[in-house]
Amino acid sequence: MVGEFSRLHNSLKEGLLALGHEVTLVGNGDQFKKYPVDHSIDSFVFNKGIPLFFRKVVLKLLSIDIADFEIVYRFKKLLPQLKGYDVVQLINEDALAIHPKLQIPLLQKLIDQNKSVFLLCCGDDPITVNFANNGQYRYSFLTPYLTGKVSTNYFAYSLKYLTAPYKKLHEFLKGHIRGVIATDMDYHLPMLSHNNYLGLIPNPINIDRLKFIEPHVSDQIIIFHGVNNMNYYKKGNDIFEAALDILNQKHSEGIEIITARSLPYDAYIKSYNRAHIVLDQVYAYDQGYNALEAMAKGKVVFTGAEQEWLDYYRLEEDTVAINALPDAEKIAEKLEWLVLNPEKILEISKNARAFIEREHHYVRVAERYVEKWGAS
Repeated sequence: MVGEFSRLHNSLKEGLLALGHEVTLVGNGDQFKKYPVDHSIDSFVFNKGIPLFFRKVVLKLLSIDIADFEIVYRFKKLLPQLKGYDVVQLINEDALAIHPKLQIPLLQKLIDQNKSVFLLCCGDDPITVNFANNGQYRYSFLTPYLTGKVSTNYFAYSLKYLTAPYKKLHEFLKGHIRGVIATDMDYHLPMLSHNNYLGLIPNPINIDRLKFIEPHVSDQIIIFHGVNNMNYYKKGNDIFEAALDILNQKHSEGIEIITARSLPYDAYIKSYNRAHIVLDQVYAYDQGYNALEAMAKGKVVFTGAEQEWLDYYRLEEDTVAINALPDAEKIAEKLEWLVLNPEKILEISKNARAFIEREHHYVRVAERYVEKWGAS
């Protein structure tokens, strides 16, 4: 498995190991999040001190990230160990997180020395970004850009997938993979019209390492807001903060707000243990990894829970997760509903855990991957 930016591949690996398979995970740990990998290809030389300063200068002047060349060197050295696998799965079209011109030859070698290659649709890529950019979602991660809230530069990471080099990478992969698997509704919808789409397999969650914490409400409702500074507007953190301001004006004595910013994964997952409610993201139809893990721990999560998701899993609104619409007042109303009806917190908490066990159990999800790989 190549790439990791949400713990998806780690959880899938754990499920596959439980089924008796051999698994190797290669990636860069996704920067500050520091997800574990078996073989790291992260840049070490250009990540601190004078080399980092030099890297930033070159990037600004020439639009070249010299750290890419270190990653190329590290991956080339690793390639002899990455051969003879039955399945190679890429976390994303930009699995190596380097310029397509450098990435395509490396992927070609990886493909040539293994049997089957599959691609996940679980992050930005030309199909999902184009779908969002054309307004085919009611709202999406690009909404702050499309409505003029932020500049084009803020969304440079997403919009790069609409440029010629990334379109070339897309076409290269399209000609070499056995198919694409989506991990939630936000990626399922854009993929429906594509003939190499193999269907949706829900994100695997290792429920054995995420213990259910039954909520106990006494004097205050504790609300946790985790902020990734790099994706502040993309996740709708500004809307959550506005909603918290509204709620705080009415119920300051009945709530406690915990805000955490850009924490490594291990610290993040522990930081909301005391919370009853977790604010995850706004611009989504379905839950991402942070939301699912919080739900597994019994938190009431404000996240993507749109009608398409409700229909797919045959759920009723506000029973498993709270749909966080891009409207601060509506989010504040839902928060107030929970503050005034704390018994709902316990009810939703238990439902959330049961949902994760039923639909996202990491071993059963791993079985679905094995079946899909074998049938394709």
